[in-house]
Amino acid sequence: MSDRTKRILLVVALLAVTALLAFALYYLFKKAGPLAGILPTPTATPTVPGGLPPSGGRVTTTLPSGEVTTTLPVAGYIPGVQPSYYRTEAVTKITNTVTTYPSLAQNGNYRYYDATDGKFYRILPDGTVKTLSDQAFYNVSKTTWANSADKAVLEYPDGSKIIYNFETQKQVTIPKHWEDFSFSADSKEVAAKAVGLSPENRWLVTINDDGSGTKLVEPMGENQDKVIVDWSPSKQAVAFALTARGIGMYRKEIFFVGLNGENFKSTIVEGLGFEPKWSPTGKKLAYSVYSDRSDFKPELWVVNSYGQEIGSGRQNLGLATWAEKCTFSGDSTMYCAVPRTLPQGAGIKPGIAAGTTDDLYKIDLITGLKTTISTGGDYSINNLSVDDTNNRLLFTDPSQSGVFEVKL
Repeated sequence: MSDRTKRILLVVALLAVTALLAFALYYLFKKAGPLAGILPTPTATPTVPGGLPPSGGRVTTTLPSGEVTTTLPVAGYIPGVQPSYYRTEAVTKITNTVTTYPSLAQNGNYRYYDATDGKFYRILPDGTVKTLSDQAFYNVSKTTWANSADKAVLEYPDGSKIIYNFETQKQVTIPKHWEDFSFSADSKEVAAKAVGLSPENRWLVTINDDGSGTKLVEPMGENQDKVIVDWSPSKQAVAFALTARGIGMYRKEIFFVGLNGENFKSTIVEGLGFEPKWSPTGKKLAYSVYSDRSDFKPELWVVNSYGQEIGSGRQNLGLATWAEKCTFSGDSTMYCAVPRTLPQGAGIKPGIAAGTTDDLYKIDLITGLKTTISTGGDYSINNLSVDDTNNRLLFTDPSQSGVFEVKL
């Protein structure tokens, strides 16, 4: 056979083999159908004793060819369950009721007044809402709560004032010319300003919660507007006096007023508009002031406030907020609602900042560390309280009804 003939036969053989391969591939894909038909079909997840602990369980699949394969799922994923990065809202609303004059008691009950029916209620830690009294108190204009008992001073538009004990359902009438009330730590006494018509009849006073035992603590004369009644949890001081002569344009001396004429140390504050907040033991005092240094916005400070330590350890916490928007957890931790933005002069006229969105901060007073707490939304936070027993924060928002809870 000639070389020419051999070449021709070789070409013909190659063409034949190519044709057979093309036909085989065509037949295979036509039989398999659309692409989706070769995707694996999930089957039940088997339990593998002694194997690696499943991260959502192994996934077993069967291919069209009959081959069975087992693979591990993506870490953190459980079929039918949202991955961990899908977080629910940090804040929950525990009641939709319009709440006025709210206050957290030491036992974890959250008390408030509902002006729509004139009744006082408490929210138990489990969310149950109960009345404090079946009696209705219409048109209450101000409420001052005791901390360790369900008692309050109720004030009315006509100037009438009573001490009401929700535990015994009894009330005591107190003079109309008394104002600015504060309960003692044991809730058995109330301090107030008795503002008579003449300066000589203006006194800082205390009274027992049953209306007995009125005591004259200190004369105020014409300085009643320079006295802040705020009984310390230690019961050492009953008020603050801003009666000292100024030691600078924005530098003031604050006196601690005792029950028995004690000569306590004073503390210096770097600003005007002094607004105090006691720690639970009374050993620490947070306060806010404003000055030209802060563009007349509030500045938050903390200072030691008990015994020989009064006035020491003064710190500027570097937060532009008011003391009333803060709460203590023990003597070493504070939680504060801090406005995201504040206009110039907000310290002088807080009303211009009403409704401002707040961020929540946790402040370690030992290290100075400040960390934010996510709320998952925009809230204007008022009446912030910490419930250490149930590990939560509670607050209200003036732009909407209800009481809000943040789990810690």
